[in-house]
Amino acid sequence: MNVEIINQTFTLNVYGFSGNVINKDFSGAAFKLMDRMWKIVMEAELQNKGMNIWIYEPGEIVFAGVELAETPATYTGLQHKTITLTHYAYYKHIGPYNLIKQTGQAMRDELKLRGFETVLPYIEIYGHWHSDESILETELFMNLK
Repeated sequence: MNVEIINQTFTLNVYGFSGNVINKDFSGAAFKLMDRMWKIVMEAELQNKGMNIWIYEPGEIVFAGVELAETPATYTGLQHKTITLTHYAYYKHIGPYNLIKQTGQAMRDELKLRGFETVLPYIEIYGHWHSDESILETELFMNLK
């Protein structure tokens, strides 16, 4: 696994919804929030980058959002979140989404062996959908202490 350590500012401005995770069902919570977010984005015809972004936060909270082309001119009900990382690990997972959890754990294990400690937030940016799951791309960003 080729995990990159990056010491450069990475900032995300995302719009979506956050919610508490129940019974450790992070993906279930994120999917519900993502569906709610996309309904508003589509109804309001908000220009966006089309990439789902999941942000895992302390206290078993997950945020599901998308980057918009510009700040909405009118109130949409979407929450705005700005995340800035300055010291983080990066890995691009290529393959089925159901292997992301396993890839994330392998990433954490490698970082620990290399002497790094991860802290939240942890970010997953999902690339554009493709019916061939073997080529799906998901970028993983782990904040380092």
